[in-house]
Amino acid sequence: MTGLLVVVLLALFAWYTSQPSGLAGGSERDHRSFGEVDLEKLYPGTVLRRAKKPGKIVCLTFDDGPDTVYTTAVLDILKEKEVKATFFVIGKRVEENPEVAKRIAAEGHLLGNHTYSHPQLDKESPAVEQEISKTEAALRKIGQSGNGLFRPAYGAANPSLVVQVANLGYKVAMWSVDSLDWRGLSASEVRRNVENYVFPGAVVLFHCAAGPGEDLSGSVSALPAIIDDLKAQGYTFVTMSEMFDLTKPDD
Repeated sequence: MTGLLVVVLLALFAWYTSQPSGLAGGSERDHRSFGEVDLEKLYPGTVLRRAKKPGKIVCLTFDDGPDTVYTTAVLDILKEKEVKATFFVIGKRVEENPEVAKRIAAEGHLLGNHTYSHPQLDKESPAVEQEISKTEAALRKIGQSGNGLFRPAYGAANPSLVVQVANLGYKVAMWSVDSLDWRGLSASEVRRNVENYVFPGAVVLFHCAAGPGEDLSGSVSALPAIIDDLKAQGYTFVTMSEMFDLTKPDD
């Protein structure tokens, strides 16, 4: 067994044993060979999942949109609460719902690239460049871009994928708190998954469009209370660009 393999296995074991228990709905780890904690340690500055800067800041992120049901509901809530967020959009859905995508940008939120067709790219790595470029083309048609941020579908990534994405000029945008809303959880379960684990500098994962058979109504219902509770605790909401100073050189 090589030294590198030993290091990787130890890192994986440390990640598993350090995870908080009690998350409703289980874990998205079953889709992934590497977790975001592992990848952040291997590629600091390229894999982004929590803020380096001090202060009580938090970043809300929403995957898989845009659609005309959940995305618009989330946008209505964010507008009412005067909160800016980051949306990782699927290129095909941008083409299908360009007006909603335009609204995301017009209301001051950040757009990121979440592939064109939502494949699990750690098993289909030759498709990485095509998936990213097709989504960028869809965004350019509405006058936007992915802002140099790429979030792999399912959060499924491995070292090879990270290197490919970095060579294309992107940061790999992961998360540090998972709402697990895609499992169709109730509002109270989504709140528990977020509020019990959030910390200063956290990036929180939500979804704003559903796949076949998925129900995000609990997540949408939970969002206003989550925002109010975090504000009451002194948190300020920022986009990933603000949290990680993406216009500045890496530390």
